[in-house]
Amino acid sequence: MTTNDCLFCKIIAGEIPSTKVYEDETTYAFKDINPKAKVHVLIVPRTHYANVAELAKADPAELAHIVEVAQSIADKEFHGDYRLIFNTGLDAGQTVFHVHAHVLTGEQLDE
Repeated sequence: MTTNDCLFCKIIAGEIPSTKVYEDETTYAFKDINPKAKVHVLIVPRTHYANVAELAKADPAELAHIVEVAQSIADKEFHGDYRLIFNTGLDAGQTVFHVHAHVLTGEQLDE
């Protein structure tokens, strides 16, 4: 897949609408259209990486920044507690191959 075909690249570019939660020069966060918790936000780097392992190798500072953004969202939407999930690979449930963190918060979550 090229970045021209990537759903999240199109969302970041504004070609596909999203409900923005946060953005800065390197990162974009938006509400998941199929939420699994009261608050379910996806955080994506503006640069296209296929998965979290690729991001960690190429830009560990951006990975750390994504965690900081997740904490900020949880602080704002709940009392700071949250679940952070990166699905990596088809068998793990990754359906869009642009690395993204799922932030789940806003309520007490089951294990």
